[in-house]
Amino acid sequence: MTEFFTPETTNERKRKIEETLDCFSQQRNAWHHCLYYISLTQNQYVSMYCMNILENLINKQWIGLESADKMQIRSLLTQFLMQHHKVMPHFLRNKLVKLVVDIGRLDWPHFYPEFFTNMLELVQNPDTAALGIILLQTASEELANPREDLSMSRKEELHKLLQQQVPTILSLLNGILQSILDKHRSMVTATPPPSPTQGQKLQSESRQGLLSNMFKSPQNRACMETLPPLDQTSLELSLSALSCLSHLFSWIPLSSTITPHLLNTIFHFAVFGCEVSPSRRGTNPNSESLGVLAMCCVNELLAKNCVPLEFEDFLLQMFQQTFYLLQRITKDSTTNTSGNRLAELDENYISKFTEFLRLFVSIHLRRFESNAQFPVVDFLSLLFKYTFKQANHEGLFACLDIWGVFLDYLSTRITSRQSEVDSLINKYHEALLSLVGQILHKIQFSFNQSHLDELDDETYDDDNETEWQHFLRQCLETVAKVSDLLPSETFRLVYQPLQEYLDLYLGIEQFVVVEGLTRRLMIVAENECRKLHCSLRDLSSMLQALGRLAEHFIADRFMENFPDAFMLIGKLVDVISYGSRVRLYEVTSTVSNVLQADFVEVHAQALAAMKANASWLAQFYLESQSQEQQREQCQRMIVSIAESILPLVQPGVPEKVMHASAHLLLSLLTTVRAPYLMDVPSVQVFYTSAQRIELLNMEVQLLVYRSLSHYLLLPCPKRADNLQDWETRSANHASFVAQLMAPLRLLKANSALAQSKDLKEQAKPCVRRSLKILTDLVSTISAEGVSKSKQICYASIQEDVQMTLTLFPVYLNQSDVTEDILVFFLALFEGLRVQMGVPFTERIIQTFMNMFTREQLVEILMQENTTGYKVVDKFLQILAVIVQEPGTAFKAFHSNILTICMEQIYPLIAERPSPDIKPTFYDLLHRFLVHNWRYFFKGSVLANMNSNTEQVDHQSSFVAIMQSFGQSFMQPDIAIFRQNLDALESLNVKWKLYHRKIFCGLMMTQFLNVLLQVLIVKSHDLLQEEIGITIYNMASVDFDSFYAVFLPQFLLSCEMLNHSQKETLGANFKLDKDLPSFTQNIQRFVNDLRYFQLCNSSLPEGSVKF
Repeated sequence: MTEFFTPETTNERKRKIEETLDCFSQQRNAWHHCLYYISLTQNQYVSMYCMNILENLINKQWIGLESADKMQIRSLLTQFLMQHHKVMPHFLRNKLVKLVVDIGRLDWPHFYPEFFTNMLELVQNPDTAALGIILLQTASEELANPREDLSMSRKEELHKLLQQQVPTILSLLNGILQSILDKHRSMVTATPPPSPTQGQKLQSESRQGLLSNMFKSPQNRACMETLPPLDQTSLELSLSALSCLSHLFSWIPLSSTITPHLLNTIFHFAVFGCEVSPSRRGTNPNSESLGVLAMCCVNELLAKNCVPLEFEDFLLQMFQQTFYLLQRITKDSTTNTSGNRLAELDENYISKFTEFLRLFVSIHLRRFESNAQFPVVDFLSLLFKYTFKQANHEGLFACLDIWGVFLDYLSTRITSRQSEVDSLINKYHEALLSLVGQILHKIQFSFNQSHLDELDDETYDDDNETEWQHFLRQCLETVAKVSDLLPSETFRLVYQPLQEYLDLYLGIEQFVVVEGLTRRLMIVAENECRKLHCSLRDLSSMLQALGRLAEHFIADRFMENFPDAFMLIGKLVDVISYGSRVRLYEVTSTVSNVLQADFVEVHAQALAAMKANASWLAQFYLESQSQEQQREQCQRMIVSIAESILPLVQPGVPEKVMHASAHLLLSLLTTVRAPYLMDVPSVQVFYTSAQRIELLNMEVQLLVYRSLSHYLLLPCPKRADNLQDWETRSANHASFVAQLMAPLRLLKANSALAQSKDLKEQAKPCVRRSLKILTDLVSTISAEGVSKSKQICYASIQEDVQMTLTLFPVYLNQSDVTEDILVFFLALFEGLRVQMGVPFTERIIQTFMNMFTREQLVEILMQENTTGYKVVDKFLQILAVIVQEPGTAFKAFHSNILTICMEQIYPLIAERPSPDIKPTFYDLLHRFLVHNWRYFFKGSVLANMNSNTEQVDHQSSFVAIMQSFGQSFMQPDIAIFRQNLDALESLNVKWKLYHRKIFCGLMMTQFLNVLLQVLIVKSHDLLQEEIGITIYNMASVDFDSFYAVFLPQFLLSCEMLNHSQKETLGANFKLDKDLPSFTQNIQRFVNDLRYFQLCNSSLPEGSVKF
């Protein structure tokens, strides 16, 4: 063993040693030698190897051992543990403890009656108390929720036996912890120990007394005083006891066994977490863990949602003691310069305390909040202090999440109890506004630069956010939730600093001087530049905050909040116009690299804030039509915005500003859609020279083209259809699209394109760009447009659709272009198939089917890159759209679609382990069955169910589809498994699939077999519940047949079971017919079957099986 773990040993030698050790472990009596080596060796490797062999013996072969052998193993292991537990390494001691507990798990109490008694005796002996507690915790871990290698009846027996021991265990652990406290309390006071009635006094304290004294020190003698650090022995014993309690609390129910006296003891240890982190004071480095473990115990109790009524007083006592600790840790510190005590405490303890607060607010606050005596406002005050004293951003986020839960709770109460709205708002008014004020203070660089500068604003995470953006979003989400309750007050709190920063920003122009061809910012003093930098960052944040509040200015709140909104939008229009005119991001300065980024961010956020308020602008446009003054004001606003943003969509403008401008343009032209925008010169320029932006970022191009297209296609708001001037719109749109597609349409005249490889490569960028633009125009108008809009759109692109279909065979072997073509046609089929008409649609489908031959599909799917799969995936999605069509026009394709799916594609993907196109493939089959059920079954569902015979058309195709679903259940991919399980269930709900005679006769048994085997081998354990429900729905078609025919046949086919075990499994399966009982019986059946198989596989050769 030593040679094996020596670095110098070669891999070849290690392999030979491993083979030798494996051979030794397979010997029938290897355990004899292992017991001998364990008792004599000093080598840790040898000890662990021997223990592993014994563990395998106990867990897999114990049932086949002679009673004398079991007795020998048990006594030797117990004896060795008792003799060496203090000197052996902890990992070996814990392994040995597990072996003893594993034996108890199998033999207690029938063949090992002293198992638990011995543990309890160890706990009561001071010399062995630590070992006893470790044994108790291991027993709790292994016996409360045993692994799968026990029968269900044995699991239930163990759980019941363990519950009977809980009162004794809790009493002993409480006694140990209390004695440690008493011992160390005597070091600081001569006061006699507390009386035995101390806990009873607390328990009898009146409910109202607890409530009224919620934030006072607990009214008992042991008032959570600070104790000196524990000695090492007491510390280790306390840690073990608290760890054991934490695990016990994770599974025992709330009952009288958890006494107030025990709770007092736990909270005394929680006080250790309130002390300054030992790393700063030089005390025992493990003392901090006492507070962490104590709070773990408290949180385990608090996490239980089901609380008996008589236990609520007990909860109140918990809250009283915890809130006292909360007061203590939020007090100002005198030991550091910041005065923040939380910064000195252990992070793990703070994390556990935050978890306590989250559990209290999310689960238990509703139990007490309505009680007039519960000091909920005082609690919020403490939570407020705790939130903003957090030493790191993760702690702040966790606390903001708690506030979010509380705000959601308030919103729910207000919604459900309209009569209490005013009283609730008044009750929390001050607290909520204080929260908003402090959050706004927290996010401003002007007040908090040193901390905020630590946040990374360059590296993006998986959510495409920088650390700073994540921080700001978390804070603003909480502000937004408060604004749902107090919209006007929140708006004013945000607007006040915005106004100050805007005044500064709009005044920067006076400090810009022109020097030749450049402009320079004359603010050069370092301190002034720093202040400007902070103010600009804060202006960006406030703009983002106000954009988040935009929803409160529209719909039924429009008139109520009109003055605030009008003032804000006016300011935003001024800022956008100013930014576009002055272009501060082009100005040079002594700190250009810093300020330029700030100017870009402010400009972009101003545009984004206006975009967020586009719905208000649209509503203002509609409301202003009846009042001339407002109509003029609205028109000035809209035209000013358009004239400010269009010049920003051109090369040379920072990407972020250009992107924000394009998004605002989209909102202006599609959400507002004021008709006079067509008369704005800068808008006209874009229509007449659409290709001017083809060198810009593709996303910006798509946004601009979509904006210009939608403005022509979507009807003007509040205008009758005969006043929409559709003819002019149609002509303008056709002209606009012709400009965009001019390069693509020129390819039509190039007859050599199909034969020339070079020409195809030259044309490829143009084709792909055109297809992306067309796809975007079609997919977005199909989602938003009315029928007339779709007609105009299709009329404009009809020539391009024909051209694309012509290009399809040309680029068939270039999967990237083919994918773009199919994506475009998929968008057409989803949005404009009515406008295309049946004949042309049939031609497209026929073209695709002719091209996607079996040989072509094999070539595409065998490509090494994933693009080939994407091509077939898009083709299948198009077919899925076709099979959903209700009319008769496309019924002729059904046979060909099934042939392509089941004979050409399915054989290529059936056995492939990777999902690739399987989700789309099975989705197509599911949609085919849902929408074309009568392709297989002509009569009504009810008539077929009542008939003795059942006619099935295209039976071979139906059987093949069902077999493909069944085959997918034998694959490892859990997503496909879930998808197809849901598909079968939906077919049963809609078409009574499981009741069909063909299903019952040919498929039911196979599906039930597969699903039960999946449960037995645990290959898809995450779907246990869903599989159980599906089995129930299949069995419920004919319960008598399931119990009398299927179950015996299934057991007969099961391997590694003897006749007696099969009979036992069959007899123990209760004949219940309700879903909860049936699924529980399935779980018991599967568990016991696995257990019997494990037992049989573990028996030595020649064993007698009863």
